[in-house]
Formats: sequence, structure tokens, C-alpha cells
Amino acid sequence: MADFLEILQFLIREPSVVGSEDSFFRVLRRELEEVGAEVSHYHGVLVAQGSRPHELMLSAHIDRHGLLCTGPNEFQYAAFIAGNQSELTGDSVSEEMLHIIENRFQGQRVQAHLPYTGTYIGQGVITNSFICPERHNLIFEVEGLDYLQPGTPVSFLDRLQFNDGYISAQLDNVISAAIIIFLFRCGFEGTALFTAQEESGRSWRYALSWFQRQRLGTDRLIALDTSPYHNREAADEQLVTLRRKDASADFAPGITLDLADRCDRLGIAYSYKDDYIAAQNLTRPKPYSLGRTEMGRLTAATDGAVTGTTLQIPTTEYHTATETASLASVAAVISLLQTYIN
Repeated sequence: MADFLEILQFLIREPSVVGSEDSFFRVLRRELEEVGAEVSHYHGVLVAQGSRPHELMLSAHIDRHGLLCTGPNEFQYAAFIAGNQSELTGDSVSEEMLHIIENRFQGQRVQAHLPYTGTYIGQGVITNSFICPERHNLIFEVEGLDYLQPGTPVSFLDRLQFNDGYISAQLDNVISAAIIIFLFRCGFEGTALFTAQEESGRSWRYALSWFQRQRLGTDRLIALDTSPYHNREAADEQLVTLRRKDASADFAPGITLDLADRCDRLGIAYSYKDDYIAAQNLTRPKPYSLGRTEMGRLTAATDGAVTGTTLQIPTTEYHTATETASLASVAAVISLLQTYIN
């Protein structure tokens, strides 16, 4: 795990606010080319391939939540700015959790960067955050960054923390990018797609454009991500989270069952997130959506020509700089994926 954690610690320090991922793509490219992968960068997606590119395909979105300067001393949650509203359906997990997380940011240190280069500009502190009902977005009051121009991304100042078998940081979804780089170091020879703007509902379009460009279809795409739970007890009931479907589509049953079978053989405890949500909704006055994932949108848009399943790490404190996962869960996901490496 030490080698993996070294990769994760390094990547966490690199900014990748949704809509401003260019500098992070360049970091990923360097890391992947160092291990011999063939890397191609298209608009919104970075593709790394080994010598058996069609054997197994992995994907991970690489954007992270953050702020965007949208006016004089005005900062909004970058994923939900006006320009992204047409892509949002109102029933994604991110949108549903906005009211839950709106008060979690007071005192959070942030840092501003130039949009394309990622060059550091300065630091500030969030003093208040609230939801604006007219703009349908989270508005932030930030001390120390009043000189920024509109369009400047502002990321959470982030470092990996260790505590009694758990790690905390803004893990969604840099942890999946780190896992894929680690797998390439271990001999993975398939294909990996790193996509931009998942949190604003666009990443599936970038992934789809690559499949269309290559005239490819697949039912063996595994999308890696984190999966939110409301408390540690619920998160620790399983080491990995699978899904049979989301609000958009049913996933490919073959690869979903294959992951479950491999979990059984390795003794990895798993559960299905769609079953968990359905059970929780039995006691909720307002039921939660199954959520809309990149995989579901891809499957629905192609009528199953490009499909697969998701493999997720259970976490708490979702969409904050203290999102927490157990090291046991991370190790389980890595061990599971290593079974695909010959």
C-alpha cells in the first residue's frame, strides 16, 4: 500500500476543479507515460492504453468539487454554475446532497489557480456558505481572494490525513485516478479513460466521443468512484460497493456478476448501492434517487452499446476535504482489480 499512498498523496496536492482540469491531465499524462502506457489526450478525456487495450477498460472522472470566481468577490460551487445547469437533472447524488453539505465549509482554506496552467495565485479562507434559491447554487464568502477575476478556479487546500486505519482528503475522485496509475505500475495492459466534468454531468459525453471516434463498443467498462454513506457504521458494512443500475439505466449484468464472484473468492464483503438506497427509502418521507452515474448515462445514450458497471469505495463526509475511506476498502478494491492482471 505504501507505493499507492505515495501516488495518492502526490495527486491530491494537484488542483483539478470541475471545468478546469487541464493541468491535472498533464500531471496524469507524465505519470502514465513513465510506466510505458500509450497516452492520448482528447477534449475532456485522457486515454491510457497497454498492450491489450480491449481486454478490460477502466474509467475514472478526475474533476473535483471546488469554487469558481463568478464576479467581484463572488464565488459559487463550480459544478452548478449557470453554464452547467442544462446538464443537471436535479436527481444526481451531488445535487441531492447540496443542502446537507452547505454548512460544512466554514474555516476551510482554499487556493486559487490560473485556469489552464494550474499556476498558484493565492490563498483564502471560506467564512460562510449558503444556498441561493434563485441561482440554485451554493454561494461562498471567501476572505483573502477579493482580487480574483471571474473564471478563476479555487480549490480546497488539501492534504492526505491518516487516522487509525482510515484516510481523509477530498478523495472523490482522485483516489480512483491513483488506483489506475498504481495498476499500470503493476502490469495492467488494458485501457483507462480519465474524464473531466463528471460533477457537472458532462463526463459521459467525453467518454462517449472517444468510443465513437474509435468505432468501439464494450460491455466490460468498469467505472471507479467513491460512494457516499451517511455514517461510518453504514460505510463499514462493506469493503466495496457495487451497483446493478442507477436512475438512468441497468448496468451490464455479466461484468457486475464477475466482480461479485471475484469478491466472493477473495473474501471481500460487498453490497449493491441500489439495494441499499431502496431499503433506506422504505423509511424516508421523501425517497432518494438511485443517482445518475457516468456509467448509467453512457449505457442509456448508446442503448447498451457502451456499458459496464461501477466499482466504488464506501466513504463518509462526501464532497468535502475530509471525505473518509477505510484503508481496508482501498486495499480490497486494488486486490480485486489486480485479479484482472495476468
